[in-house]
Amino acid sequence: MQKRKLLSPITILMVVIVLAALCTWLIPAGQYDTLTYSEEKGFNINKADTTIAVTTTQHTLDSLGIKIALAKFTNGDMRKPVSIPGTYHKLTSIKQGFIQTIQAPIKGIYESVDIIFFVILIGAFMQVFSQTGAMEKGIAALSHSMNGKEAWLIIILTFLFSFGGASYGMAEEGFAFYAILIPVFIAAGYDLIVPVAVIFGGTQLGTLASFTNPFSTIIASNAAGINWTDGIYERIIMFIVTGIIMIWYIVRYANKVKKDHTASLVYKIDGILPTRASNLHNDNKIKEPLGTKNSLLLLLFLVTFLTMIFGVVKLGWWLTEMTTVFLASSILVAIISKMNESTFITQFLKGAESLLSVAMIIGVARGVTIMLNEGKISDSIVFYASQGLNGLHPALFIICMFLLYMLFTLFISSSSGMAVLTMPIMGSLAIMANVPGREIVNSYLFGMGIMGFLTPTGLILPSLALVNVSLKAWFKFIMPLIIMLAVACIICLLVGIQFA
Repeated sequence: MQKRKLLSPITILMVVIVLAALCTWLIPAGQYDTLTYSEEKGFNINKADTTIAVTTTQHTLDSLGIKIALAKFTNGDMRKPVSIPGTYHKLTSIKQGFIQTIQAPIKGIYESVDIIFFVILIGAFMQVFSQTGAMEKGIAALSHSMNGKEAWLIIILTFLFSFGGASYGMAEEGFAFYAILIPVFIAAGYDLIVPVAVIFGGTQLGTLASFTNPFSTIIASNAAGINWTDGIYERIIMFIVTGIIMIWYIVRYANKVKKDHTASLVYKIDGILPTRASNLHNDNKIKEPLGTKNSLLLLLFLVTFLTMIFGVVKLGWWLTEMTTVFLASSILVAIISKMNESTFITQFLKGAESLLSVAMIIGVARGVTIMLNEGKISDSIVFYASQGLNGLHPALFIICMFLLYMLFTLFISSSSGMAVLTMPIMGSLAIMANVPGREIVNSYLFGMGIMGFLTPTGLILPSLALVNVSLKAWFKFIMPLIIMLAVACIICLLVGIQFA
């Protein structure tokens, strides 16, 4: 049996931070001028340390080569600084040394404090809830009712998570569902890769085929100067096609593990043998009634997550509001279960502690972006990568764009940040290459979506930490799927440019 010898997630990220620091010594520093808008001051052009006020008109945008309608700024769609095409200039090198490298993960934790609190409050809520015993009885009831139909659970949940990612940008919210689904899938006879594939894989697939995601599709379309509905049917088709591929792949793997646990990649690589919990899944055991209290607690559990989703989709909630939901629900669980104050505080803190390592991984990952930004090389990477695109045939151009966005995702994990940095530049190049703007947006979505399954600066490392699965086991599982998805993406892009 092969034992795990791969570095821990935080060590991997520290290695990436060191490599990012090394890049600041090898890649020239530089940046594009940016355009910002505010209701009070209108348009401002930011040149290094200088800010120049300009008239807030469509003519200003056109003269700067920014193909975005003025209304996109004035109605609040474009809130981040937008790169101005053709304004890249070199800066004095800002090499990041030992002190900056050590400070990067600390700064990343400071900048990620909202996500960190969200994650540890999820842990606190789940621990308080599990203390009531309602979770175990609920899982036993679900496992009993799903006996022989567990594959449908994978199909339904993968679709729902991918739909959440594609429609409103579901990502970090997925952390809340691991504690629920890990015991369900283990009870069904699957291994620990399956919940990661369903939750993280589902939301990441939604990133790839986003059709209404405001953090990627809509911002990128605005920055490229096109209506976000341009290409929506193509993206819906991709959502269906890639969803079918992914669900088939996960179900196929899960069924193989269920039939033979030694076929599990977690077992082969990490040495962890999945165990089917007999107390949760026993065909001969009579199903016990949940009881009024447990039913009420499980209803509260469901309402908690539905409230979070409704708030994000309909009320514009984000991390502060979502975290508040879990805090309030923790208190309600204690009240309904008549948990005394001492037990509640002990379990609450124990749950928060259980996800502290995951929260730290998220913060340290942000340190990579901080290192690149403080070294002023993020814009340089985009500039030098785009120089070889001039004069290419449209088919070759769009494939190169797809590959470049895969590369960029290693350095820039924020979808909105990627959009406002690259779309004005790539959109201008696309016009010269006779490539429609919708395909530039699609290449951005597909490239970020594919590489998001792998990049350590994204959400894969904290997701794996939640289930104690190695990155090596995940790579072994996901690489065949990535190849299939990448082929589908390239075919879609090539077909798309034929209808320019």
